[in-house]
This record gives sequence, C-alpha cells and structure tokens, in this order.
Amino acid sequence: MTAPRTPRKAFGRLSLPERNYVAEALRTETVGGVLLLVAAIAALAWANIPALGDSYANVSHFHFGIESLGLDLSVAHWAADGLLAIFFFVAGIELKRELVAGDLKDPKAAALPVVAALCGMAVPALVYTVTNTAGGGSLAGWAVPTATDIAFALAVLAVIGTSLPSALRAFLLTLAVVDDLFAILIIAVFFTDSLNFAALGGAVVGLAVFWLLLRKGVRGWYVYVPLGLVIWGLMYNSGVHATIAGVAMGLMLRCHTREGEQQSPGQHIEHLVRPLSAGLAVPLFALFSAGVSISGGALADVFTKPETLGVVLGLVVGKTLGIFGGTWLTARFTRASLSDDLEWADVFAVATLAGIGFTVSLLIGELAFEGDAALTDEVKAAVLTGSVIAALLATVLLKIRNAKYRKLTEAEERDEDLSGVPDIYEEDDPAYHLRVAAIYEKKAAEHRRIAEEMESARLAEVPGGAGDEGDGPA
Repeated sequence: MTAPRTPRKAFGRLSLPERNYVAEALRTETVGGVLLLVAAIAALAWANIPALGDSYANVSHFHFGIESLGLDLSVAHWAADGLLAIFFFVAGIELKRELVAGDLKDPKAAALPVVAALCGMAVPALVYTVTNTAGGGSLAGWAVPTATDIAFALAVLAVIGTSLPSALRAFLLTLAVVDDLFAILIIAVFFTDSLNFAALGGAVVGLAVFWLLLRKGVRGWYVYVPLGLVIWGLMYNSGVHATIAGVAMGLMLRCHTREGEQQSPGQHIEHLVRPLSAGLAVPLFALFSAGVSISGGALADVFTKPETLGVVLGLVVGKTLGIFGGTWLTARFTRASLSDDLEWADVFAVATLAGIGFTVSLLIGELAFEGDAALTDEVKAAVLTGSVIAALLATVLLKIRNAKYRKLTEAEERDEDLSGVPDIYEEDDPAYHLRVAAIYEKKAAEHRRIAEEMESARLAEVPGGAGDEGDGPA
C-alpha cells in the first residue's frame, strides 16, 4: 500500500542551500536597490533643477565610441544597451541556476512562480490595452507595465525595515527571474524591426565559440571579456537588442557543482559580477533614464492621457491582480496549499510590491515610443508614478503584518546550539538535541550555583545564624 501524498506547501520552508543562496543574492540586490533609489532621485533632481537641467541633457546626449563599428552612441544609449547587458548577464545566470538547482528544477514547485509571473505580465498588458482602446491611445506601450524591478522592490523592503520570511523573499526573487526571462523574450520578439543577418550570424558564431571554450574548461577573464564585447557589438549591430547577448552568455554557464567543487562556475562568476551589476550598471542606467521633467501639471497629465494612465494602472492594479490571481489559481487547482505560517494577505502584499517596475519598464518604454521624445518622457514619468504608488501601498500592507514577519524571521534565524545552522533545519538530528540538552544542563548548573551562593550570602547576613531564638530586627 502506498502512503497518501501530503499536499505541498506553497511558500513553505526553503532547503538550507536554497535559503543561503537567496540570503546572499538578496543582500547584494538590496544594496544595489538602495543605490538605484539614490540614482533615480539624483536623476530627477539633476533634470528638474533649473540651473542643472541643460547639463543633464547635454551629458545624456553626449556621443562617443567607434563610428566605423556602428558604436558611436550617446551616454544614455551606452547605459541602456551596454551597462544593462551586464544586468541581463546576471539574470541569465540566475535563470540557469533556477532551472538546474533552484525552484524551477522541479516542475511542481516551478508551477507557482511561473504561472504567477505569466499572469503578472499578461494582466498588466491587458489593463494597458483596455485603457488605451477605450481612450483612443497608442497600443505600442502594452509591454511597459509588464516588468518587475527586483532591486527597487528590495530597496523598498530595506527602507521600511520589513523582515519578510525567506519563503516570500524567494518567491519574489524567483518571480523576478521568470519575469526577466519573459521581458527579454518580449524585447527580442517585439522590438526588433530589421535584422542585419551578417552581424547576427557573427554573434551566433561568437556565442558558439563562447560555449565551446566553457565546455573545454578554458579559464581566464582575458579570454571571455574581449569575446563577450565582440559578441555584444555584433548583437547590437544585428538589430536585436544588445542585452540579449548578455542573457545568452549567462545561460551558457554551468550552474551545477561537480565532485570536488565548492561552487559551480556560474555561481562563482555571478558572485563576482552581481556587485558590478547591482552597484554600478543598473544605478548608472537609472541615472540617465529617470531624468524626466516633473511638475504638478506633468504629474496630473499622467492620469489624463491613456498611454500614461494605462502604464500606472497596469503596474498598480494589473501586477497585483495578475500575480495574486495566478498564485491563488495555482494553489486552488493543484495540490499546493498555503504555508500554515502565512495568509493570503501576505501574498497580496508581495504581489503589490511586484508592481514596482523600474529598470526594464523604463527600457521598454524607450523602445516602444522610440522617435517620440515627448511621449517617451511622459511614459517614464508614468513608470515612476506607478512604481511609487505600488511601493506606498505595499509598505502599508507589509507594515500591518510586520510583527508577524519578525516572529517568523526570528524563528528561522534561531541557533541555540551555536552550530552555525538554524535550529529548524536540525530538528530531526539527534545530535542537535544532545547539544541543546548539554547547553541547558550547563545553564541549569550555573543557575544552581548562583542560587546556592545567594542563599549562603543571605544566611550569613542573619545575626546569630538561621533558626536562633530571639531573632529580631536590629
């Protein structure tokens, strides 16, 4: 007789290796997210202070590069096509790792974040389309509100001090990885107007050489960095967005460990490159993309024009309903059930947080309305507005449950036996209970010794000793 299968818990406890990976990744992303916030604020200030506004435009549009190679680009263009390739390279490694060693390896476990991410992209696109169809606006920006900015979302968490349980943080991270994958596909499929097949063929050959060198075990940054730059340049000139080169190279790295390895090549390179992506590439992109003119009238226009209103509603309403609805439907029609420690209100709050669409949304906004500078700036303002509204709503919802989160986090971090491993991962190990017993026995012995010393001191202070007749107050 086979034992009955127990329902799988959605947002249940992570395995220890997965928990450690998520904690390390989120620490870097959180720091990068704070830098991203600082860069966005600096860009807005730079562009809107009257004495500095012209200099922002001059720096953003300053061209440099090798014209003969088709790479004489503006500073803003280098940031969007060049620096973001580093961001997507890390995203490619994250996706590969999730596919071979993370939640996406198990189809049953992968169903939840994949369905949530798909719904979290489809519903915002639908909201944008309906809004612009009803208002007579352009449908070109349907993809703008489909992306989630994980770094910005985690920066909000860092600022408000919310201690989300690791399972919810892992869900947010995995959701963003899947979200990035589909955003990359959207950019590749819908924002490629014409192709230079010679350059594209050269990029494919370069990627093949990159893959072959990896398989042969060739090491050395001096080999891969120049090759990566050549692949990026060819991809840019092919007409396909150059960031695709980054994610393609990231996906080629091996992300599973072999015998004798502490970490895979993909994990090692991700550990080296992630700080560069989160700490430099993404903030610089934000600095030269978020600098739009903001005024009372401009902010009011965000809610009156169908294109900008569609972006705001897509991020705030579409993302929340899409991710929450996709998660609930997956749990409703599969054997997954919500963890006993969480409530659906927690999932709704995280879904609201995913409405922060910044980096990739700004990039797609530039691609969708290329050639219309005024509408591009208006859409950027809408992305900023929608992201701020989503952040404020998520802050309120998460703060309501913050005391509960703090208790869950403390339970996850407790290490009474000082083994370096949280106690919840050792509860089935007899050695753990013996270590804890020894610790408590030592504490009990210490308390008995203190009690005996205190009792002896008390008796010594009594005149004539304990029990003498005629004891009375001095």
